[in-house]
Amino acid sequence: MKIGLVLEGSYPYVSGGVASWAHMLIEQMSDHQFELVTITPGPLTEKDYKYKLPANVTGVTNLALNQKYDRPAPKQALSKEQETLIQEWMRFQEVETPVFPIFEQAVGTSEHFFSSRLFFELVKKSYREEQQTGSFIDYLWMWRSMYSPVLELLQAEMPQVDLVHSASTGYAGLVATAMRQRQDIPFLLTEHGIYSREREEELLQATWIPVEYRSYWIRFFHHLSREAYRGAHDVITLFDRNSELQEELGARPEKLRIIPNGIDATGLGALERTEPGDVLRIGAIVRVVPIKDIKTMIHAAKILQEMRIPFELTIMGPLEEDEEYAEECATLIQQFGLEKEVFLVGKVDIRAYLPRFDVCLLTSISEGQPLAVLEGMAAGVPWIVTDVGACSELINGRADDPYGPAGFVVPPVNPRRIADRCAWMYNQRDEAKKLGDNGRQRALSYYQTNRFISEYRALYEERSLTYGGHRI
Repeated sequence: MKIGLVLEGSYPYVSGGVASWAHMLIEQMSDHQFELVTITPGPLTEKDYKYKLPANVTGVTNLALNQKYDRPAPKQALSKEQETLIQEWMRFQEVETPVFPIFEQAVGTSEHFFSSRLFFELVKKSYREEQQTGSFIDYLWMWRSMYSPVLELLQAEMPQVDLVHSASTGYAGLVATAMRQRQDIPFLLTEHGIYSREREEELLQATWIPVEYRSYWIRFFHHLSREAYRGAHDVITLFDRNSELQEELGARPEKLRIIPNGIDATGLGALERTEPGDVLRIGAIVRVVPIKDIKTMIHAAKILQEMRIPFELTIMGPLEEDEEYAEECATLIQQFGLEKEVFLVGKVDIRAYLPRFDVCLLTSISEGQPLAVLEGMAAGVPWIVTDVGACSELINGRADDPYGPAGFVVPPVNPRRIADRCAWMYNQRDEAKKLGDNGRQRALSYYQTNRFISEYRALYEERSLTYGGHRI
């Protein structure tokens, strides 16, 4: 079977998180072929890969959000029904008739469309009905900015596949929905974090959008998510709370499935741990980017220093994804006088580091179901995590889980609580070891790679058969 895997701002150009999940999925399904459709802010090439692609990747189609596609002007005018569909959909309404084929075939390029009477009348009508008082030109350009990537993506050439699988909603979900409609194939959607909620958090803090237009952008991304939920045959996520959020945001209950992440828990569990020493050895397996809130981690380290707890904090993860933020973190370490305690070591082989840690930290302000936490748990390391995404479920277990806590869950952006829990780990070594053992048992029981892969394999086969897959 040839599977189209659609990813936004991720594999193979970014390491960790969703990219690790995608790489593992492809590697473990060597009997299937994968066509990657990658959506990035600007054009990227093989030189930008962070992974060596497995042999069963048959092609990569990179779609840049700033790319323009040269298409001829439409030869015939849109019908009234088509115009109504476009206007309703662009005003965030649900429409029963698929609208993407109209965007693909009948409106021409984005420049053709934005110069059309239809677009002008749409914006004018919205401006009047909403009783806007600001600049009409600014309002018009907001609409252009929102829908320009949509039109360009929908008019791009996409590979022919037997099944399409998107790793998020948003632009990736848009492309996957269009591929489903265009090729009449099954569509699976997996959300690690809830895309529309994450964009909402970012947009509320964005300075590049005028305050009066932020609500439009938020509604726009929720609209794209609802469209992906409607188009997908299966809406998958990693844990219970996310599934509840998907239903709240428009996914039909009968489509919802939970497939947790998987790791090599057996191999990590076999690593021989180093005995504790006089210094508390703290690890963090994390990309050095703002959403991971590395600065809170560094502030906690400063508090720990003031508490006179001897420690070393090793932050392991790529530094080049947001070089400005990484530099800010390095500067903060220097300002706090933590050069002898806190180390930014970049991307490393975590198997060489995990056995030596007494505790690991995750201070993110948003997460899905972090693989890093699962990997540390499998190696028997207790955790201190923020209460985001599936972190609490990983540390404390689901309702039917017989194992005890695998660490502590603290509120986001709370360095004092993190430092206090680190101090507890230093002073209660025997109890900390029990937490690590609980985590190892949980990872071995519920989060093995083979379990995760077998569920996706069965789902691929089930969906392909319902769409004539016996002919593939």
